[in-house]
Amino acid sequence: MVSEKMIVGFLGAGGIARAHAYALNSLRYFYQEVPEIEMEAVCSVRKEIRDAFAARFGFKKSLSLEDFKASQTINTVLILGPNMVHFDHLRLALEMPSVKRIYLEKPVCSNLEEEMEMAQIAANCGKQIQVGFQYLQTASVREALAFWKSGKLGTPIHFDLKYYHGDYLNNAYRDKRTSRLTPAPDGGAMADLGSHGISLLMAFLGENLQITSAFQAGNFKDVSAGSDLFSSISLFHPEYHAAGAMSASRISSGTGDLVFFEIFAEKGMLRYSSHTADFFEYYLEESGQWTRKVVGSDYLPITCFPSAHVPPGWLRSMIHAHYVFLGGNDPKSFVPGLGHGLAVQRVVRETADQLKNYRNIIQHYGKK
Repeated sequence: MVSEKMIVGFLGAGGIARAHAYALNSLRYFYQEVPEIEMEAVCSVRKEIRDAFAARFGFKKSLSLEDFKASQTINTVLILGPNMVHFDHLRLALEMPSVKRIYLEKPVCSNLEEEMEMAQIAANCGKQIQVGFQYLQTASVREALAFWKSGKLGTPIHFDLKYYHGDYLNNAYRDKRTSRLTPAPDGGAMADLGSHGISLLMAFLGENLQITSAFQAGNFKDVSAGSDLFSSISLFHPEYHAAGAMSASRISSGTGDLVFFEIFAEKGMLRYSSHTADFFEYYLEESGQWTRKVVGSDYLPITCFPSAHVPPGWLRSMIHAHYVFLGGNDPKSFVPGLGHGLAVQRVVRETADQLKNYRNIIQHYGKK
């Protein structure tokens, strides 16, 4: 664990920033060794918003972008604004001499030009950058990944992953989140939700996943067709010859917040659902037996607060993501660096291209 004081600055003051403030302030309850954290400054476009955020969550200062960049004390930056500004804010944070570590929310960028420049940054950057794929830090996913890497299930054959919710069926919900309804790859379900799914698949199968096709569904008058509300992609892994599907949806009624995946392999299979986040399951051909591995909130040997059997929640994984971000040593955790974020972004961008082709096909049939 890093011993120096963390002097933290937030670029962004929306809902996800509240979750990050909660996670940072909660670390001391879950882990024995946590560095001293000082909430130094928050920055966002609207002064009244950042002023209120700073006062409510204990930040010393509310700063404009120019004043934030001029800070000589901030050493830890969290980039939490809208997708379209992630790249510009990363570049700004990298130019701040005092900054040593950056937490970058997904998606890491919005277009190919930014992606290419980020690849150069990833190759030459001497600063720590972690991308916000916190589902990797869910206790059951952490243990499932460790089990998968043991090799007991053998080579993957096919897979399926879904990340669904239905909130965007509600007009009022859409109206409050217009910044997330921009055309892919900046916005849309695949960029916002699907990027988490792609990240999970890559953690298990490797980052060389390739896309072959995509389609989308959902037609709302107040949402651009280029901003996918539901989309599904076909993927394959050239090394294993494994193939499967990954879908992301904002308009799947009754799903709550569902992350579900299955990986089928030569010696068995593994599956996980966020609706039963306490455990993952696997089947072994050799024994012919199903095993339910109950994990709960067990992050042993690091921590299991408040106890191992207590069900985890969405915010628990974010707390652990901050633990590893601030230098916590967890060999079981998959820590997503900028290279991983760019591998995910490649598939998100290629999805946008495939969806454009799909829409052209649909328009052609509509004219017949």
